[in-house]
Amino acid sequence: MIYILALLVCSLTLSGCSSKSTSTDGGANADSDGKPKVALVMKSLANEFFSTMADGAREHAEAHEVEYSLIVNGIKEETDLSGQVALVDEMISAGVDAIVIAPADSKALAPALRKAMKQGIVVVNIDNKLDPEVLKAESIEIPFVGPDNRSGAKKVGDYLAGKLAKGDKVAILEGIQTAENSQQRVAGFEDAMAELGAEVVSKQSAQWEMSNANTIASSILSEHPDVKAILAANDSMALGAIAAVKSAGKSGDVLIVGFDNISAIQDALKSGKVLATADQHADQLAVFGIELALKQIAKPDWKASDTETPVDLVTAETLESAPGE
Repeated sequence: MIYILALLVCSLTLSGCSSKSTSTDGGANADSDGKPKVALVMKSLANEFFSTMADGAREHAEAHEVEYSLIVNGIKEETDLSGQVALVDEMISAGVDAIVIAPADSKALAPALRKAMKQGIVVVNIDNKLDPEVLKAESIEIPFVGPDNRSGAKKVGDYLAGKLAKGDKVAILEGIQTAENSQQRVAGFEDAMAELGAEVVSKQSAQWEMSNANTIASSILSEHPDVKAILAANDSMALGAIAAVKSAGKSGDVLIVGFDNISAIQDALKSGKVLATADQHADQLAVFGIELALKQIAKPDWKASDTETPVDLVTAETLESAPGE
């Protein structure tokens, strides 16, 4: 396991987040004086997790401005797969040296990334792992840099299990079902619930979105009024579940857990509205990928391998004991 020890703090203006790129070097076609150009292609910058990721990447680029220039991209919505494919094509046309991508889908981006690699562009996969079988079918190998999502979700599920009893009914809110990180988080939740002997009475996709999660969780609570907990595969959906639980008059009766440790969830943890989440260190995750991409650019014959990054359980207790709290 490789850890890069850094505290990266800066702010990212979210206004105008779209399929158009923003860059520390002035834009996709700016002269970088021979420095490698690295493109960071993410999911929705409206999601705090990815805006935090962009913050960390930009801070790193500013600290290493003599070494490389950075282009930051994001799509408007988590489900905008065609928009993300278009961003990859745009970066190919811009002549970047590397693409570090958090794919919105584990399968749909592979052909575009194969095209990039055929142009000699280094590609590194972060956050959501690309499907190995699809990569094999495309005859490409792309290193993955990111956490063990199943293990992280299992930690969250195990903590929740300590507050439940055998036979209790629970529901799971999935992300995009074709996204590998959603699949692995759901599997981790299911592992924990199976060990407890809890019953998963509903498992539905809210596509990572808070408003979708609110609607779906409300429906679940109506159909299964005896549900004791909702396990959300990201914190945006956990926030939606909080609203649904409140509307149903069940605040305090239905436990909620999430994944990502965005700042918006921390007040909910402290107040008890959310029981636990997982921190995969968004501010560092893109940096891990950028560092690997730069190493590949410097050593073209070097073959990169997958890199597992940290993921930690976060509860009200861990927040209280954190430095500065």
